[in-house]
Formats: sequence, structure tokens, C-alpha cells
Amino acid sequence: MIVYQCEDSLESIFTAVYLAYEHKRDHQDTRISLTDELLLFAEYIKVNADNAKAVKVIRTLKNKFGDDNYMTLCYALSSSSEEKAHAVYQAIVKGLKDGGPQGHLFDNLADDTIRQVFYLARGAGNESHHLLGFVRFQELENGVLFSRIGPKNNVLTFIMPHFADRFPMENFMIYDEIRGLFGIHPAGKDWYLVHGSDIIEESMTWDLSEKEMVYQELFRHFCHTIAIKERRNLKLQRNLLPLRFQEYMIEFM
Repeated sequence: MIVYQCEDSLESIFTAVYLAYEHKRDHQDTRISLTDELLLFAEYIKVNADNAKAVKVIRTLKNKFGDDNYMTLCYALSSSSEEKAHAVYQAIVKGLKDGGPQGHLFDNLADDTIRQVFYLARGAGNESHHLLGFVRFQELENGVLFSRIGPKNNVLTFIMPHFADRFPMENFMIYDEIRGLFGIHPAGKDWYLVHGSDIIEESMTWDLSEKEMVYQELFRHFCHTIAIKERRNLKLQRNLLPLRFQEYMIEFM
């Protein structure tokens, strides 16, 4: 058994996929792992992310499977599952081996590996879609719009383009507190990701503007006022808006 040990990043995982093909490995006897768990009689290879190799894999995936299936693989790799790297690797192996027309990769959901990757991608995609409606921004004293989220999956990359398109001339940040990851959008420029919350916190003031506090109170009062007491249904509310999202929403604070 050959085990490629990767960091939990798209670049590192795709580098491992590239190396597995470059080294002509037996794909049934090869694993890509994100953990330090050791297997008996296995040979371990530490993978350092190589952007050039990752880009070659991305180009191949888009050419062979199409943009939609490539994005499905990316959503699967944003999942919180520790098995995602190996599952995506095996799905790629099967897709390249089977051949067929572009866009065929997820046709065979009867296959355990293909189905696993599909479900991982669907879970991350659903959460990303929910956050487009549940994200709440607050204005800081310096005029920056700030939002805090805590998603199960690493979906900040997928929601940033939406808000960059909605607020192209605004300075805003979305902070994934689970991963210590900031999505930063300077007004009129491209957005980017920054790791390391301590560095950002030292150089920023997180006090809300006076106008923001007034509007928050007005918004909360509005939400309570329009509610119909006789039709209150907390169980249905939790189904439509899970508690893990409510923690980050102004109207529930």
C-alpha cells in the first residue's frame, strides 16, 4: 500500500493525484490521506503542494469531464469529511479509465465511490447555497462591512464571488471562524483569501459603527413585530433555518 499524505487543500490533493499517475502506481493499492493515521506495511509519501502540477490536473479534469463535473469535485473537496481526498482520487481514476463523452463522470451513481463523492459535493453545495441568504454583514467603525460564519464545510471560496458581484464597490470581509480564514474584498478590486486570524485582528478594529447599532435594533424590532404569535412554529423554523446558522444572524442575536 502506498499512501500519499496531503494537506487539506485542493492544490495538495491534486498534486498527490498527479504524483500517483507520474509514478505509475497501482490505483487500487494507493491511497491519498489527510490524516496522520498509520497503516501496517504501508509506504508513506509526504506531498508538498505544487501549483504547476495541480494546474495540470485541473486542466485534464476540465477537458475530460467538463466544467460542471470539475466544480462538483471541488465542492466534494471542500467537505469536512476525512475521506474526501481518497474518494475524489478514486472517482477521477474511474472516470479516466471508463472514458466516454465529456460530462459523464457522475452518471453511474450505483458505484459506491461516485455516489460518495456526489453526496459530499451535494452537502457542501447545499450549505454554500444556504449561506448566500443567511450571511449577515455589520458595518464597523472604519466603514468596512464584516460578517462572521461557521460553516461545516470549507465553502468560503464559493460564496465570495457572489458577494463580490453584489457589492463591487464595498470594502467587506467574511470570516470563517472555524478555519481562521478571511475572505477580503477591497472596493473595486478582486477578492482574496487570508489565513491567520491573529494577524488580522491585531491590525483591525472590530467596534461597530453607531449607525450599525441603530439599524440592528430596528431590524430586530421589525422581525419581532411582523411575527404572528399564534403561528409561531419553532420546529418548522429550525428545519428551514438550522440553529447553527441562527448563531451568526443579527435577528437572532
